[in-house]
Amino acid sequence: MKILENKKCFVLFYMSGFFAGILYANFVSKDYVAGMGIFNEFFLDQYVQMEIDLGEFLWYVAYIRLFPVMVLAAVGCTRFRKGAALTYVVWTGYSCGMILTTAVMKMGVKGIILCLISLTPQFLCYAAGYIMLLWHLFCYPRTRWDLSKTICFALFMLMGILLECYVNPIIVKMFLRTL
Repeated sequence: MKILENKKCFVLFYMSGFFAGILYANFVSKDYVAGMGIFNEFFLDQYVQMEIDLGEFLWYVAYIRLFPVMVLAAVGCTRFRKGAALTYVVWTGYSCGMILTTAVMKMGVKGIILCLISLTPQFLCYAAGYIMLLWHLFCYPRTRWDLSKTICFALFMLMGILLECYVNPIIVKMFLRTL
């Protein structure tokens, strides 16, 4: 079980979830995925025309992004911290597999490009923050959480939320207008 002692474990669990998401989207929910979703042309047209209330959107995004952090932090105080970290990695992979498969089924290559643009630029901040947190939960008690990690993590999450609220909608709308 040496793989559980190094960083390759995250990649293995993520890819397992990713593969499960692809299989689920292709075989179990194929008809459901093909019939509706965020890749529906009507939804995308509505998104381009919609004016976003940035104050309300900011609170919504903050809640959606920080709730998993709070759950992971709470579980991180128990003996289930390693399992919670790996479960989160598998769930993230599963979700990505489902979304990317749905995007390809509905839009083809443009769907993958839309997914990548939808993650720009906030993904880098979220990824850095979550990797810090998950790695700490996975390696505890060999690693310690201190004030500098707390500040760094908070800045990553804050920057990600601000970028997702103020920059990302502009980039996504620019891309959708070109479709």
